[in-house]
Amino acid sequence: MADPMRIRAQAAGDKTTVRVLMSHEMETGQRKDSAGKVIPAWFIQEVSATHNGKPVMTAEWGPSVSKNPFLQFNVKGAKAGDKIAVTWKDNKGDSRTDEATVS
Repeated sequence: MADPMRIRAQAAGDKTTVRVLMSHEMETGQRKDSAGKVIPAWFIQEVSATHNGKPVMTAEWGPSVSKNPFLQFNVKGAKAGDKIAVTWKDNKGDSRTDEATVS
């Protein structure tokens, strides 16, 4: 399983800024290793976020996203103490879900 995501959710007025740092190698399938063999593609395909269990964001990614991607988005109506959960799924079937509390 992948390392935990680092999620920060900070409320300011009626909007909350969510920042997520994901730990993932994100291989494109076009690079070669030292022996000259192609490194297989391995990248995050789907990212979703929920606010207290209700979906607030979904994204579809491809192989051109950088290693250990950073994502930032805003959520309206989230208050201190609410839960923000972020889930990703990659093209090999692995997935990770982590959650943060809005501060």
